Formats: sequence, structure tokens, C-alpha cells
Amino acid sequence: MPDHEFTTIALTVDDGVATIRLDRPGRMNAFNPIMKDELIAAFDITDADDAVRAVIVTGNGKAFCAGADLSAGGKTFDYDQRAGVDAHRDGGGQLSMRLFRSLKPIIAAVNGAAVGVGVTMQLPMDIRMASDNAKFGFVFSRRGIVPEAASSWFLTRAVGLSTALEWCYSGRIFTAAEALERGLVRSVHAPDELYPAAVALAREFADQTAPVSVAMTRQMLWRMHTAQHPMEAHRIDSQAIRARGQSGDAREGVSSFLEKRPAEFPDRVSADMPDFFEWQGEPPFQSSE
Repeated sequence: MPDHEFTTIALTVDDGVATIRLDRPGRMNAFNPIMKDELIAAFDITDADDAVRAVIVTGNGKAFCAGADLSAGGKTFDYDQRAGVDAHRDGGGQLSMRLFRSLKPIIAAVNGAAVGVGVTMQLPMDIRMASDNAKFGFVFSRRGIVPEAASSWFLTRAVGLSTALEWCYSGRIFTAAEALERGLVRSVHAPDELYPAAVALAREFADQTAPVSVAMTRQMLWRMHTAQHPMEAHRIDSQAIRARGQSGDAREGVSSFLEKRPAEFPDRVSADMPDFFEWQGEPPFQSSE
């Protein structure tokens, strides 16, 4: 992967695992429109690169992301008063929609403070892991606004309605231990063990799995999670298993198992997604909605 010039994030790839680091440590990685655009661009890059099999998102410095950059003062959230900001779509939501469409698994390695958009941006990521010094907060009610980044959809699916309401009503800061107890994070680690643990988990996704199968599985599980009837899942499963069953990946998967050797899957996400797969694009967004 060639080098890419970013100003608010850093993107690296090592042996199939991409790491995106929020990189404004002097501002505790506060989120701004440039970071939003660069994160979206980074996920365009990781989706297009067949060498990338999983993505880790973490922060540089002592914070993951301390929320929105408040340097604009009282007009921070008044999008009509801010040049270069889409008044009809919140920036965190634009990022969430891009994360939702990702074809690669995403792991959040929460290394420190994660409040406001710093926590809502994690919700469309597949798995969240935290340092034991991480802090979380859905602080919107304390700033006179409401949860954003499509978190009213994602948060209840992660932790249930009652916990989501409690956290959002109070706006209080809570610990990694509470996040673990209530299901927001998968595991809690000592600070110096967090990133290696995230890499080890990413390796489980990247090694000995078919990348097209993983890409399809991510989209199938996320989108069928809210299907109204299991027949919807049955329809998409039937198309998917038929397409995959005819693939070189399926032949290699069975042959490698029978021959007791590591699999070498030939298919690539960039070229071999099945024709019926229509989930890669985002439905048009009408600004008048």
C-alpha cells in the first residue's frame, strides 16, 4: 500500500492488518470535519486493498477521542453557522454510514478517553476492546444536544434499551469495567497489552479465512440483525451459499481441510464479490428528509 498523506489520522498496514490511529494527541484526538473526511478516505483505502484483511482503530497519545473539537465555541454544533459543514447531515453519522458499509472487520482498541463522537463512532465497529484506564461517556445531554452518529440505532443493539437510555439521559462518564459489564466492550486490558491483544484478534480474522466470505458475512450479519422475518435471511443466505459454493474458495477450503494443509484462497474482495451483492453502495440520502 502506498503512503497516504493525512493530517489528523495515521494509516499503516502490517501483514494484512491495517491500523488507523486518530492522530491529534495535543487535542486528545478531538474529532473535526477533517478527521471525518480522512477516516472515510482511510476506509475507502482499506476496502479497496486486498492485502488488508482486518482494521484496528485506536488513538495516539493518552486518549482514544475526547469528542468533538469545541474550538468553535458556542456555534460548534450550529452547522448552519459553520462554513464547510453539511447542515443536513451530522459528521459522525456520515462516518458511521461508511463504517457500516465496510467489507473488512473493524476492531476498536480504546486506549483512553472516548466520549461523545469518540464513543459513538465505535458502535458500527464490530468489536470493541478497552484499556483499563479508558473512560466512556454519551455526554450529549450535558452539551445541550442529542446522540448523533446514528447511535440511536446502534447503541441499543449493543447494550439494550435500558442501559442506552441511562447512559444518554445522565451523560455521565463511566469506566471500562462498567463498559465490559454492560456489553459495550468485549474485553479490558492493561494499557501496554491492549494493542497486541487487538492485533492477535485481527490475526484470527485474517489468517486461514476466505476474504470474500468474511466481507459477505459482515454485511449479512449486520443487515439481517434487524430483519423483520427470518425469511429475509433465508433468501440472502440461499443466494450467498450458492454463489460461494461455486467459487474457487469453496473448492480450496474443502481440499485444504481434507489434505490437512493451510488454505490458499484465490478469490479477492476487489474482483470476486457475487453479482447479486448490492450492499456496497449507500442508499441516496435526501437532504430534505
